[in-house]
Amino acid sequence: MKFDFDTPIDRRGTGSTKWDKYKGRDVIPLWVADMDFACAPAVVEALRCRVDHPIYGYSDPPVELAGTVVAYLQREYGWKIEPDWIVWLPGLVVGLNVVCRASGEPGDDVLTATPIYPPFLSAPVNSARNAVRVPMAEKNSVWRWDIAALERAITPKSRLLLLCNPHNPVGRVFSRDELQAIAEVCERHDLTLCSDEIHCGLILDPDKRHVPVASLGENIARRTVTLMSASKTFNLPALGCAYAIASNSDLRARIRRAMAGIVHHVGMMGYIATLAAYRDGKEWQLALLDYLRRNSDLVEREIGRIPALRIWHAEATYLSWIDARALPINNAQEFLEEAGVGLYDGALFGAPGFLRLNFACPRPLLEQALERISRALRFL
Repeated sequence: MKFDFDTPIDRRGTGSTKWDKYKGRDVIPLWVADMDFACAPAVVEALRCRVDHPIYGYSDPPVELAGTVVAYLQREYGWKIEPDWIVWLPGLVVGLNVVCRASGEPGDDVLTATPIYPPFLSAPVNSARNAVRVPMAEKNSVWRWDIAALERAITPKSRLLLLCNPHNPVGRVFSRDELQAIAEVCERHDLTLCSDEIHCGLILDPDKRHVPVASLGENIARRTVTLMSASKTFNLPALGCAYAIASNSDLRARIRRAMAGIVHHVGMMGYIATLAAYRDGKEWQLALLDYLRRNSDLVEREIGRIPALRIWHAEATYLSWIDARALPINNAQEFLEEAGVGLYDGALFGAPGFLRLNFACPRPLLEQALERISRALRFL
């Protein structure tokens, strides 16, 4: 089956967070992480069938959903889990906040590596914990966790480490050895590990493979909460369905206590879309990855031609990380916005002077955005 990723779909007037930010302005939005592609036909059809039933009452997960998730993780990553390890959530960011609340006490420390997806920095604060930032090390055009710096940042108040794998925004697919080093730090210092693996279905480099950190062994699995969702891979964020996986029953109980009375259940459509995506969406996913690889190549080539910018290769995700600190301007994000391209300000990721670009859009639109960037910076 051929899938059309090239034809633009007008999202204006649909309540789109991505597009309505620039309502009434000629700005191409390449900032927030959702895709400008139609969902997989299997997902659309599953939702359409359910809408045809005219009662939308409180819903439990479809009977086959947990088993489908178990089979999906075994097939894709060789990771064997049990259905009762799954805790359903209405979003991955909810999961980050719940795990922070379930770990330690107010005033304790939560560690993470910057640059990082902004909710990693806000979730600890929301829970009256301290967000401890450990800068990543960049060498030979590769971003890595600085294990020595991580060790130095740990104190008697440290309770939780937040990992993003694959990493948003730098696009790394961490190797088994890298993950093992992080796991060993958690074990030595008795830290809970929360691993956001929402981009695991978006591995772009054919020679890379996603490794769930909890699959490394029982020692790390019993202290790990893995957060996953079909929402990034299959473009379902508005449907609000994610899940936590924890093999440790005590850890699951703490999560559920932190959710009690606060976190709402997942909506019916989120369950149905997730089931359809994992069960019937593989062909669409493979076509998407091929399209994203070519978009990524285009971005790297065109941004690489601008002397004042530096870009890193995205091994995964649909996000490019760009260093704009050499530009002779005060705020690159605002400057480019005025030039008609909306990027994400790296300051929100703990990295002022950097930019994040979302290349998950039809190629003609991406080409237009890159031309605007090039034209705006040509004579600086």
